[in-house]
Amino acid sequence: MDEAIVSYVRRHHNLLIGEATAERIKKDFGIARTPADGTGLIIQIKGRDLVNGVPKEISINQAQIADALSEPIGTIIEGVRIALENTAPELAADIVDQGIVLTGGGALIRELDDMLRDATGLPVTVAEDPLTCVAIGTGRAMEDPAFRGVLLQA
Repeated sequence: MDEAIVSYVRRHHNLLIGEATAERIKKDFGIARTPADGTGLIIQIKGRDLVNGVPKEISINQAQIADALSEPIGTIIEGVRIALENTAPELAADIVDQGIVLTGGGALIRELDDMLRDATGLPVTVAEDPLTCVAIGTGRAMEDPAFRGVLLQA
């Protein structure tokens, strides 16, 4: 997603931004679909002008960020669809009942849960602490004697 933002800003604004700037844009302003008002929030970003080679500041809006993220988000949605098609029937029944829980940094993208809900027809929620919940859960599972042998062999 960060690479998609860097590439979008380079193509559309002739501005080179770093990975840290792209990460900040994604985390603070990233949105999965165009905002209802057509533009959303407007932010200022700084980088190096590729035409003149000098530092420059531009304004971009959330609609442009949504456009930049459309390809990676489309890939995520397609991956979820494929995973669901190849899911065992018993697990599929649990997913229908329990829904999908988003974890990791991508879960922080606004409206990604709504887009997945629309694409799959399943309930989708964002984990309480999406950045650390997987690591915390794995640690708890490793402390549980019932799972220790399984996780240590993997």
